[in-house]
Amino acid sequence: MEKNWSIIETETEYNEAVNRLEEIRQASKNSDHYKEKMLLVLLISEYEKKNYSLPELDPIEFIKIRMEDFGYKASDLAKEYGDKGTISKVLNYKQPLSLTMIRRFSKLLRIPSDALIKEYELQ
Repeated sequence: MEKNWSIIETETEYNEAVNRLEEIRQASKNSDHYKEKMLLVLLISEYEKKNYSLPELDPIEFIKIRMEDFGYKASDLAKEYGDKGTISKVLNYKQPLSLTMIRRFSKLLRIPSDALIKEYELQ
């Protein structure tokens, strides 16, 4: 299903985009569908921002949700940050996010940095 995607303006277009994203969710970086996948994530996110209110989430839950959205694993975050042990501690609420992590994960996961600087409790 090839389509020239544009800004999503209706619920029908939104549903089409979500369905297509599900079809190509596993597209790898070297595949033809990867750019389409990334575009759909952006378009869907923008539509959701405009039309749905997000619940208040702590930064770690937000990161986990976006990881799922993009099909990322902790090892993908470790590649971006460089330390698998630290990523594990952060995702398990054992260590807080650092400023460097906030910057990198904001860009990688397309999360506004202000959503990542909120306080949250460690375990």
